[in-house]
Amino acid sequence: MLSLALNPVAFQLGSLSVKWYGIIMAVAIVLATWMAITEGKKRQIIPDDFVDLLLWAVPLGYVGARIYYVIFEWGYYSKHPDQIIAIWNGGIAIYGGLIAGLIVLLVFCYKRFLPPFLMLDIITPGVMAAQVLGRWGNFMNQEAHGGPTSLHFLESLHLPEFIIQQMKINGVYYQPTFLYESFLNLIGLILILSLRHKKHLFKQGEVFMCYLMWYAVVRFFVEGLRTDSLYIWGTIRVSQALSCVLFIVTLILFIYRRVKIKPKWYLDGSGLKYPYTRD
Repeated sequence: MLSLALNPVAFQLGSLSVKWYGIIMAVAIVLATWMAITEGKKRQIIPDDFVDLLLWAVPLGYVGARIYYVIFEWGYYSKHPDQIIAIWNGGIAIYGGLIAGLIVLLVFCYKRFLPPFLMLDIITPGVMAAQVLGRWGNFMNQEAHGGPTSLHFLESLHLPEFIIQQMKINGVYYQPTFLYESFLNLIGLILILSLRHKKHLFKQGEVFMCYLMWYAVVRFFVEGLRTDSLYIWGTIRVSQALSCVLFIVTLILFIYRRVKIKPKWYLDGSGLKYPYTRD
């Protein structure tokens, strides 16, 4: 059967190629910001704070994602230093972006007198939604896929024909790991959106921590199927190792805060009035 793979380029502006990946990521960022602003109003956080955070977190998040990737591919980049900033050739890692974004948020909250755990809770569903959409950018680029598989296997998943054809690369069918991760994150997002407004369910910080544990489990299993993993010591997949550490540390923190710190309920909001001041 003739491959009917989708074109990763959406349209041309002169010599500039505008790719679907960029469009999808832009839509994902707008959606995440809108979700945060909408929820933030209910928790006494003004919209400007989320817009200002976005302006810092997105570019620095991409920088973090690139640095993370370069570190674990240093064998190549140490010999080709001119390629370190060539992000347009590919090579970013979502864990690096999340780490950088977390650092930016903590600094931002300190400067703005905002409660960091509450802010993390508010933006978490938007981040999850952005991840759900963002993986479809990988789909359009035919990247972040799993190992070779068969047409029969893909058809047994009852996938739409356009997904099956997009997973045919150079005559070989591959596991649609982008779809597995996107779908599992969508389930997690639905669960969090369904539960976060339940009275006396989540303490502040726990929406975020539930997301971390959920994503750690999802990424651990999906990463085991991928063909483009970063490795340490040649045998251990970085994302799987980090997922294990992230899950264990987050679970310990979750229990510790519940037993020892007893933070406010998520639905209590910030308790702040603009302009904010530090107590």
